[in-house]
Amino acid sequence: MNTSFFGEMLTSIAERGRALLDRARARRGQPAARSESLADLCEELLSGRGEASGVALAGEILAKYAELTTGPRIAFFETLANRLGPDREALEAAIAAWHSNPSDVAAAAIHHAAEPRRQELFRRLNLAPGGTAALVRMREQLIDALDHRGDLAPLDADFVHLFTSWFNRGFLVLRRIDWATPAMILEKIIRYEAVHRIKSWDDLRRRIDPPDRRCYAFFHPALLDEPLIFVEVALMRGIPNAIAPILSVQREAVPVDQATTAVFYSISNCQRGLTGVSFGHFLIKQVVQEIIRENHGKRIFVTLSPVPDFKRWLDRERKSESSVALSAADRVALAGLDRQGWWQLPEVREPIREPLLRAAAWYFLRARNSRGLPVDAVARFHLGNGARLEQIDWLADTSERGIAQSHGLMVNYLYDLDDIEKNHEAYAEGHNVVAANAVKRLVRKAATELVPVAS
Repeated sequence: MNTSFFGEMLTSIAERGRALLDRARARRGQPAARSESLADLCEELLSGRGEASGVALAGEILAKYAELTTGPRIAFFETLANRLGPDREALEAAIAAWHSNPSDVAAAAIHHAAEPRRQELFRRLNLAPGGTAALVRMREQLIDALDHRGDLAPLDADFVHLFTSWFNRGFLVLRRIDWATPAMILEKIIRYEAVHRIKSWDDLRRRIDPPDRRCYAFFHPALLDEPLIFVEVALMRGIPNAIAPILSVQREAVPVDQATTAVFYSISNCQRGLTGVSFGHFLIKQVVQEIIRENHGKRIFVTLSPVPDFKRWLDRERKSESSVALSAADRVALAGLDRQGWWQLPEVREPIREPLLRAAAWYFLRARNSRGLPVDAVARFHLGNGARLEQIDWLADTSERGIAQSHGLMVNYLYDLDDIEKNHEAYAEGHNVVAANAVKRLVRKAATELVPVAS
């Protein structure tokens, strides 16, 4: 698809439409640049008009919206939520027609009447040049408002509903990111990296240029130079248990024909406005196929994943005398975590190792949120994709962030191509965490230590 051609065509349509709007306003005695509110302009756009003038009006609305400061922006969101919901009269009439004569036609009428008018507004705004990017930014600003304005949640649900269709996997394009990728995209890879900060252009080059390194990203035709999500991959000789050797400046490159394992060590979502629209599982599966194709059937695929919520969970368990995850002895041993620089002091570090690993195994296999799902968001993502919890890595990330989030722990999820579907079904049907025996043994050991022993 020649997206540049279609973009230029939309711009041309908008320019012609703007001229049509100006002439129509002149006939009505209105100035070319109007002072009407955004809400009025939105109503006018929804009232129905020719394609050219509609595209121009959509562009005008988005331009005016972009000038809003926080207060007026919230007011605009309130208008969308309150004035542009479903047409209640039409919905009541459609429901009455269904009760009178249930049919496919009557059901379709209910579906049409139940759709909030703002969804059609977003579709029409999307026709403006740059409309998709503008709407993604609008939703990002809405997310900021949701922290204090729960009443705007239905508006957010409409965005997610539409974006899920607009950013369907069928529209996404997988591109490899390498040193020949345009600089404007490379700059965004540096900026969007959310797991292991890219410190410089040299650091970026070490991650994407050597033969044993890969980076892939999903793009959408409406956001040509904006990656949606990207993954960084290291080709290695085995399953890693720490991030430092992967990112090291002095590391020794692995000949591709000697690499047995592809390691997904960083996955970063780039567009906050697309939160809730899932790309990651598609990305991993397609990248696996790309690596198999490039490297003639490489079979071991693992992650080296952060555990961003572990420390917060462990802090709560340490404070709880009724904890079922920690014994009294564990709490005593884990008190060493409160000492500054504990991981650098062997006499403090070593007594912590076993209790911390047992606690981590309990965290992954037993801890659940209010919906009965694993508490760890990264775990939910990979387990839902059919991965197996393979290995818990002690002091795998001793960066400031790694210590602050997880006491340095990282974890490997194994994507065994023969078991992915089975693992996915086990998780989807019963929220079962498929784990390696070594991890299960840690939990059994922790459970044994929690059982009182008779004297």
